[in-house]
Amino acid sequence: MTPTIEATAAPETRRKKPRLALAIATVFGVGYLPKAAGTLGSLVGIAVAILTHPVSLLTIIGLLFFSRVGLGFDVPMFRGHTVPVLVLIPSLLALLIIGLLGVWSSSRAATYADLKDPQHVVIDEVSGMHLTLVLAIMPLGLPTGLLPADEATDFGLYSALSLLNWKYLLLGFILFRVFDIWKPWPIRRLEKLPGGWGIMADDWMAGIYAAILLRVALHFGLFAFHIGLV
Repeated sequence: MTPTIEATAAPETRRKKPRLALAIATVFGVGYLPKAAGTLGSLVGIAVAILTHPVSLLTIIGLLFFSRVGLGFDVPMFRGHTVPVLVLIPSLLALLIIGLLGVWSSSRAATYADLKDPQHVVIDEVSGMHLTLVLAIMPLGLPTGLLPADEATDFGLYSALSLLNWKYLLLGFILFRVFDIWKPWPIRRLEKLPGGWGIMADDWMAGIYAAILLRVALHFGLFAFHIGLV
C-alpha cells in the first residue's frame, strides 16, 4: 500500500497594497474619516480652486502677511467682457492633473477594495467641486485680438475675488452636493463606466450641472462683494 501524501496548498499570494494610489484617492486620509467624507472632499476641492488661481492665491498671501487688502470700493461680480483664459491656465492644469490622477488612483483603490466605488475614495468630490467653481467663471469665448490691460486686469480680479466670495463658494458647494447626491440623468449612467472613469465622471457631470446654475446666478448679479486695496 502506497502512503498517501497530503498536498499542501500554496499560500494565497497577498495583493500588494497600492499605497500611493490610496493616498491620492483618499486625499491623504480624508476619505477614511468616519463621517461626511464626501462633504470634506468637496471642501478640499474649494481649497484647491482658491489656491490654484494665481490672483486669489496672491490676495490671500497679501492678506496674511502684508495686510494689503482692506475695505474700499464695490466690485461687481460679472464684468460682461470676453477675456483671455490665460489667468485660468494654472486652474485648468490643476483640473487636468487632478482628473487624471483621480482616474488612475480611484481605479487602483477600487480594484484593491474589490468594490465598484469605495466610500473612502474622495478624489472624485475634490475634482467635481473644483470643476464647479472654475467652470462657472470661464469666459464663453476668446477675443480676436489683444485685450486692453485694464479689461484683462478686471477679469483677473473678477475671477479671483469670485473664488474668495463666501456666497459664491457656499452656493457652488450646495449646488454640487445636491447634484452629486440627486444624480439626475446621465450621472447614474456615467457611474457604469469602467474603473476610475465611472468613479470620476459622475462627479464631473454633477460639477457641470452645478456650474451652469452658478453661472446663471453670476449673470443676474445675485452676488456682490466689497473689497478695496490699500
